[in-house]
Amino acid sequence: MVLARSEAQFHVLAVDDSIIDRKLIEALLKTSSYHVTAVDSGSKALEFLGLKIEDEQKNNSNPMSIFSDVQEDVVEVNLIITDYCMPGMTGYDLLKKVKESATLKDIPVVIMSSENVPSRINRCLEEGAEEFFLKPVKLSDVNKLKPHMLKGLNKENECSN
Repeated sequence: MVLARSEAQFHVLAVDDSIIDRKLIEALLKTSSYHVTAVDSGSKALEFLGLKIEDEQKNNSNPMSIFSDVQEDVVEVNLIITDYCMPGMTGYDLLKKVKESATLKDIPVVIMSSENVPSRINRCLEEGAEEFFLKPVKLSDVNKLKPHMLKGLNKENECSN
């Protein structure tokens, strides 16, 4: 008997510098039976996704230039949910880096923020974010994620056929 893919098989990468917000989103996602990996920065998210640091210099004037699109031991992630405002690399920067990557561009990205700034929301959506959630994230928000993961899964299957 062949079983349909269940939510438990969907892997979400949660990115937030606030431990409280990170634990909240992790709990909400696990309540919805998603597998969750939580990290505290955009750069750690990129490393987890397989983008390798080329230059270890911390004082690099452009932090985005230290990553290359080289992947080893690729972990399948079905969705990235990230805070907008984080030190170092913002959620917007992470979104742009994911969408610029040939190997990561089909992963849906959702941005979260405690600030309701229409220009920020529009900029993220125009850059390719699937959703923009206002914090605190609620279970009703998490329930909106599954269609985006299914869409990302369909894109992935189209590319492999």
